[in-house]
Amino acid sequence: MAGALDGTVALVTGASSGIGEATAVSLADNGAAVAIAARRTERLDAVADRIRDRVGTALSLGADVSDREQARAAVERTASELGRLDILVNNAGLMLLGPIVDADFENWRRMLDVNVEGVLNCANAAIPHLLRAAGEGPRGVADMVNVSSVAGRVVRRGSGIYNLTKHGVGAFSESLRQELAERQVRVSLVEPGATDTELQLHNSPEIQKAAAERFAGKQILDADDIADAILYIVSRPAYVAINEILIRPTAQDN
Repeated sequence: MAGALDGTVALVTGASSGIGEATAVSLADNGAAVAIAARRTERLDAVADRIRDRVGTALSLGADVSDREQARAAVERTASELGRLDILVNNAGLMLLGPIVDADFENWRRMLDVNVEGVLNCANAAIPHLLRAAGEGPRGVADMVNVSSVAGRVVRRGSGIYNLTKHGVGAFSESLRQELAERQVRVSLVEPGATDTELQLHNSPEIQKAAAERFAGKQILDADDIADAILYIVSRPAYVAINEILIRPTAQDN
């Protein structure tokens, strides 16, 4: 049976694990040729091998998207080696929680670099290719999916700078959506709640413990749940745009 994304090319950032890995595999399973970008090249290569073992096409691109030139090179290599770019999934992200007062400013800078500049760098490089795909490709549409967080909607004590970055991604996505809507490039925002990934592991043991206690006895989301939402977005007919999906575990109240 033909895949919903046959003939398309996707680039997924932050694809060495978690939501990025699950999304890359899902898109490939549905017919897309997939370029995957991340800093951890050994793990990235393993994801590419997993996709190829499932009879998919994968291009592994070691890149730090917070660096403008590396982000641009990843986009250009995707388009040149796979022939086009129809779908960009901006998934790379970093979550370093803690109080604002007496915080380590370097942690703030790291989150701004990855969560905000990484999205901007990839978007800036990809937009010309997405416009070309929308105008010339058989689908008549192209997609940019920006992965944010419930933290882009709900502010909580101890996550102020993370909230800042994710609210910024939401504002950028909505403005760009309006700008590109009549040119058949769909810009979508996905805001996951608590999800079982490695994102929490960058935090201190105390913060990890508090998060575990908060969700003790509750079933949280799996990376595949978010990948399913992204697949749904990019596989809609050209006249259907899913602007935003907020997806929480049923038991998560905020």
